[in-house]
Amino acid sequence: MNQQRNKVRIIGGQYRRRLLPFPDAEGLRPTPDRVRETVFNWLGQELYGKRCLDLFAGSGALGFEAASREASRVVMVEKSRKVVESLKANRQLLSAMHIDVVAMDALHYVKSCREQFDVIFLDPPYDSTLLQQVLPVLAELLTAEGVVYFEARHWPESLAGWDVIKQDKAASVHYALVRPLQQESL
Repeated sequence: MNQQRNKVRIIGGQYRRRLLPFPDAEGLRPTPDRVRETVFNWLGQELYGKRCLDLFAGSGALGFEAASREASRVVMVEKSRKVVESLKANRQLLSAMHIDVVAMDALHYVKSCREQFDVIFLDPPYDSTLLQQVLPVLAELLTAEGVVYFEARHWPESLAGWDVIKQDKAASVHYALVRPLQQESL
């Protein structure tokens, strides 16, 4: 039996090489190591002082990676009770008290959030329309220099209002770093 099954490895920062367990849950698939390595090369190896939001947190791979790289605050939003308990247990295991785990539907969280973030990680279930639903309302949750990282099985039909900074594909995963298009001042 594979000992690595249902474990995610932190690849950089202060928690580097730590293996974190996560439960079996439908649609739960951690961002692969290779993709995370690319994303954090894009973002910079250290996120010192950055505030990060991990929507649809799942295994927490992106949020724990950000916390490991010195983000000052990481908010993980997940609606599955079983997965929320796992995220809280892993936060405790790492003594990472700068991580907040919020048990809530991501769309409800976005609509009620009054905070702004430097980086938003967006990795919704692949066979859903959640990416198209949540992306249009994320710009107001970003700081002036804020960016959104997203993953999807298929490239979105529309990225209206967003500027693609970087994009790539690994196996069946399309991923990109985007920022809101700047409004031209008149």
